[in-house]
Amino acid sequence: MSPRTALLVLALTGLAAGAQAATELVIATVDNAHMLEMQKLSPAFERSHPDIRLKWVTLPEGALREQVSADIARKGGRFDVMTIGMFETPIWARKGWLQPIATDAAYDVDDLLPAVRGGLSVGGKLYAAPFYGEGSLLMYRKDLAEQAGLPLPDRPTWDQVKALAARLHDPQRGRYGICLRGKPGWGENMALLSTLVNTHGGQWFDMGWRPQIDSRPWREAIGLYADLMKRYGPPQPWTLGYNQLLALFSAGRCGVWVDASIAASAITDPQRSRVAAQVGLAMAPTAVTPKGAGWLWSWNLAVPAGSTKVAQAMRFVTWATSKDYVQLVARHRGWAHVPTGTRRSTYANPEFKRAARFATAELAAIELANPQDATLPRSPYVGVQFASIAEFPAVGNEVGRQMGLLLADQLTLTEALKASQVAAEREMSRAGYYR
Repeated sequence: MSPRTALLVLALTGLAAGAQAATELVIATVDNAHMLEMQKLSPAFERSHPDIRLKWVTLPEGALREQVSADIARKGGRFDVMTIGMFETPIWARKGWLQPIATDAAYDVDDLLPAVRGGLSVGGKLYAAPFYGEGSLLMYRKDLAEQAGLPLPDRPTWDQVKALAARLHDPQRGRYGICLRGKPGWGENMALLSTLVNTHGGQWFDMGWRPQIDSRPWREAIGLYADLMKRYGPPQPWTLGYNQLLALFSAGRCGVWVDASIAASAITDPQRSRVAAQVGLAMAPTAVTPKGAGWLWSWNLAVPAGSTKVAQAMRFVTWATSKDYVQLVARHRGWAHVPTGTRRSTYANPEFKRAARFATAELAAIELANPQDATLPRSPYVGVQFASIAEFPAVGNEVGRQMGLLLADQLTLTEALKASQVAAEREMSRAGYYR
């Protein structure tokens, strides 16, 4: 073998070895706009980290929850990075299923919004890094409210909302007074209804973990909800979730809508909404108490405790949730499209403020939420629109189903609340919370 050939062989061998040395990270993620954008931009990470290759498993929210929950519980090791919510994070951290997030000074963990950071921390340690967060807002047709002589304050009450919904309801013109989630599910109709119950002075469980559903605050809150939906809402409200309501409001067919603050970024965008210039924003409505009136949520990246690629996974997680990543999205898509709800520096940026008309309202909504103290009576659980216990999805889904039957006139209010109470008691007793 000639010296030149030998050098060529050594070079090729080195290249092959280098290619083999690249670590593949399998990332399970939800199919929302922010994560799809992250996938498009991920070659930038691979260029700056040539020893890491990314493999994406993109799933609808329900399938994502099912697959990552099953994998982490049995320590399957299928995923190196998981997209999980604020609900799962503290539960899985306490079970020892998640690695604490390793950050450095450049990551600036103190830049994270306190409410979001608190919801993702256990014992002072961050167990998931937020890439997108939200509160809930009241979004409405400000032009129509002013024409009706019923302008809303920045912090309206549910009584004011009901009065405006009644005035704006005009189904003959294809406009409904109010649009609220009706599709059953703990993350669907019950996200809204939990906040409605909170602000009426109710709670999911008392300090002895006994369900409080068949109670006066629940009766008042759910009674108001059913009345609003049946009198001033769209047809078949039990079929409507976030995406359907977003489409209705954007088309000018809703007078009032209470939902996730992320919706404000769409309905105030002239390219995505016919009524962008007419949208008014306010805090989530209150009733008896402001506690728990608006929800708090975030999607986050976490590393399973049993991962064999912790160092590489942490490098990706911190890159994807960093201030530099926000700047990267802004350069490629514009400031109106950056992930929000996570960092103080984003809301302090003048370019973001100019591009995002919803920014001030969204930040206020997030800062008002307190998962540690979201109910008027003391509660044993953390969470605003959920109780952060493993049994909550089963309880929340069943109660959500009963609320759907109420909207469909298959149950009375009394029947729906009693059935929900019995189902919740059965689940909590079976789980050993009390006898």
